[in-house]
Amino acid sequence: MSIGLAWREVGAIAAKEFRERRRNRWIVAVAAVFAAFALLIAYFGAAQQGAVGFRGIQVTIASLTSLVIYLVPLIVLLLGYDAIAGERERGSLDLLLSLPVTRFELLLGKYLGLGAAFAASTLVGFGLAGAVLVWRAEPGALLHYAAFVASALLMGMAFLALAVMVSVIATDRTRASGAAIALWLFFVLVFDLLLLGALVLSGGRGVGEVVPYLLLLNPADVFRVLNIFTMADVAVLYGLATVVPPALADPRLLGAVMAAWIVAPLGIAAWRFK
Repeated sequence: MSIGLAWREVGAIAAKEFRERRRNRWIVAVAAVFAAFALLIAYFGAAQQGAVGFRGIQVTIASLTSLVIYLVPLIVLLLGYDAIAGERERGSLDLLLSLPVTRFELLLGKYLGLGAAFAASTLVGFGLAGAVLVWRAEPGALLHYAAFVASALLMGMAFLALAVMVSVIATDRTRASGAAIALWLFFVLVFDLLLLGALVLSGGRGVGEVVPYLLLLNPADVFRVLNIFTMADVAVLYGLATVVPPALADPRLLGAVMAAWIVAPLGIAAWRFK
């Protein structure tokens, strides 16, 4: 089988996944959620300080970062948990594998199709909100906002890779959905609590130097550092300026770590799917 033919088959599977999400209005629903929350947070994000209205692109991105960390992982984990487990449970997996396509091509096609659906909804939703935000913002805001959206896409693709890995390992949709929710709880809620608990119990001795590197073990924390540390005023506000060393907050390094979070789960999924 030639490489060109293999990529055509991957593309066909990806297109099928994307069309299915488009038909059930998944893209429209998620795009509407992103746009609505982005505009609401941009306008009311400073309400607890007694002010409403647009307060600048950096403050807006800092507020949106907190939203995206909770929302995007949950959306993509629920999007991808049944990519393989669902086909297996419905009995259609054997039919797909009987076609002239390898297991890796099937897995990659499903991942790319789901990723395209997520990317489309993200770009539409945040794009609509961004058009309003950038119009009201200072010069250079478009670059900041575009970098924020790109990093949200990277984090989403990392969690989607985790969802596909879970879908391959789980024997049915029920176990896959439970594992997906468990991953969301661990990476979004429990992981940082464990680090904070370790810091408190140790009094910062020994553990404090290791914590910045442990943040790389969580794609949600990589996304947070990538978006907040690059803005000096916001980094001081969040306390990251004294926690994360500047060398570790290099966007190129963090981008490479996020890419590893995409490749590693997909590699495990491909190995297990064989």
